[in-house]
Amino acid sequence: MRLRTTPGSAVPIYRQIVEQVRAQIARGELAAGDPLPSVRAVAEELVVNANTVAKAYGELVRSGDLVSEPGRGLFVAEKKPALSAVERRRRLRVAVERLVAEAISVGASREELDDALEAYCEHADVLRRADRDDHDRRIA
Repeated sequence: MRLRTTPGSAVPIYRQIVEQVRAQIARGELAAGDPLPSVRAVAEELVVNANTVAKAYGELVRSGDLVSEPGRGLFVAEKKPALSAVERRRRLRVAVERLVAEAISVGASREELDDALEAYCEHADVLRRADRDDHDRRIA
């Protein structure tokens, strides 16, 4: 598992960890049943407080992305059941609000934001245009 943080970002460190773990799960870099490194190991690698990593892991457990097995550690959960359309839209709205706030704080234009989102999706090989088109056809 590869993680990196950006100190001084408008996004708190624990949130950066949460988002990166979720992204790695979405891309298939972390699969169901894969173990996660210990809180201490991640904290040492990122040079952050262990409580910060514990907070991120706690959120990932509460959201169902990870499961805790006492005495064994944390593991990537089995695929979560699909969210309702209402919950999916709510979560996307929250994520977009954070993304747009960060773009504004760095002085990015709408075009730069669109380009960055497209480049990230292409690089991470997620949410390709064809995926979106297939999704749109399924819900129509």
